[in-house]
Amino acid sequence: MLLPSLSVALALAGSSLALPQANQPVPLGNDVSSRAAAVKEAFSHAWDGYLKYAFPHDELHPISNGYGDSRNGWGASAVDALSTAIVMRNATIVNQILDHIATIDYSKTSDMVSLFETTIRYLGGMLSGYDLLKGPAADLVKNSTKVDLLLRQSKILGDMLKFAFDTPSGVPYNNINITSHGNDGAKTNGLAVTGTLVLEWTRLSDLTGDQEYAKLSQKAESYLLAPQPSSAEPFEGLVGSSISIQTGQFTDGFVSWNGGDDSFYEYLMKMYVYDPKRFATYKDRWVAAAESSIEHLVSHPASRPDLTFLATYNNGSYGLSSQHLACFDGGSFLLGGTVLNRADLIDFGLKLVDGCFDTYNQTLTGIGPESFGWDANSVPADQKEFYERAGFYIQSGAYILRPEVIESFYYAYRVTGKKQYRDWVWNAFVAIDKYCRTGSGFAGLTNVNAVNGGGRYDNQESFLFAEVMKYAYLTHAPGMRARLFAVDEANENRGRVASPTGGRQQVCVQH
Repeated sequence: MLLPSLSVALALAGSSLALPQANQPVPLGNDVSSRAAAVKEAFSHAWDGYLKYAFPHDELHPISNGYGDSRNGWGASAVDALSTAIVMRNATIVNQILDHIATIDYSKTSDMVSLFETTIRYLGGMLSGYDLLKGPAADLVKNSTKVDLLLRQSKILGDMLKFAFDTPSGVPYNNINITSHGNDGAKTNGLAVTGTLVLEWTRLSDLTGDQEYAKLSQKAESYLLAPQPSSAEPFEGLVGSSISIQTGQFTDGFVSWNGGDDSFYEYLMKMYVYDPKRFATYKDRWVAAAESSIEHLVSHPASRPDLTFLATYNNGSYGLSSQHLACFDGGSFLLGGTVLNRADLIDFGLKLVDGCFDTYNQTLTGIGPESFGWDANSVPADQKEFYERAGFYIQSGAYILRPEVIESFYYAYRVTGKKQYRDWVWNAFVAIDKYCRTGSGFAGLTNVNAVNGGGRYDNQESFLFAEVMKYAYLTHAPGMRARLFAVDEANENRGRVASPTGGRQQVCVQH
């Protein structure tokens, strides 16, 4: 998301498909069972390559068969893969990951630590695994000590990170040195980076009984729920992008659903779903933001008025550009509309999903770009014909295995039950499998609108496991519609949340 990307809540029960042989691609058939098997094979292919060439490092370099350590070298891909391996009921991979997590020493790193990335990948990954393995997937692991260790390691990590909140306001530093307890000296923290901590940290408190983690994250969140000064909230519910670490006040009024801001809005509704009584205010703020977005940010390209995107806003000026990261906005509206039983929000969410579908449907690869614009006065000369047909022009044609579009398709399918959205997920998966797959995993693309995706990036992001594969699988897994309900994105992990249809279910919520 900005990440990131952030979130799926689900309940898991019943049997699953047998895994195909690793590294033997499954024929890409059209029946649901063969589609689900193909996704499981792709997940196993990526895992086997990571295990052979990169484990226990953070990510595989799937072209050179090397490795990277962009997340402090603690094995980000393994931890990020845990909840998906559980959902796919692959006990072998689940136990491999649990054995690795038992060995992680979170006090050891030579790099600065991102509070945000560490929370959504490591803390979120462990908590999601814990909730699933203590609940609907308890039969996957025979040794309960392995599962208990997930919570113990989560508490160790939380204790390691919590000094980041020791600031005059309680708004944390994001880039911290866990050895010296230093930081990068930043004056501000970002909206999403500050507002995407509260779910994992609150869940950690609820599981351990130690309320410190919840209090720290909720204190930081409180400045976002009651923004000051008034210029930081140009439209009700929509707030600026940067917050002073010293005072907790916003330093701008730049409004966006793009990366850097997106998951703040996403997590408002997820906190309400997590506990409607405790977090009713979060729901009110999400509703205000959603309604203001419809009133003030809606934009339709001049060449394709049938498409709907959300613009940015800053000091009276609108920006007509968006990102792959922002394409979970449709999923966010679908989640909120479903939970609140508001057809108007669901309908608008589907319009946003349709717009992001076209960013995939119009390119040569069938995969959407990293960023795009629709300002008729700024169309590059070499994209005028493309803009007239597609309704947008490409600003950055890269694709780094992001999940947001597939995630929103998944939400659309679960909410409406329409086969069209399931097919959109499948078509996106097939395109990724075709253009990104290497002998050992999956690589990013340099230009989704070039033949064969242009060149390739020699990196397999951990969120390929946590989100892309998870949502592609959940969309097609037989019986899942009766056994699962969506509450979060992109991947996700937490304990007891209210189902949109009532009742309470054990869920996972990972970012």
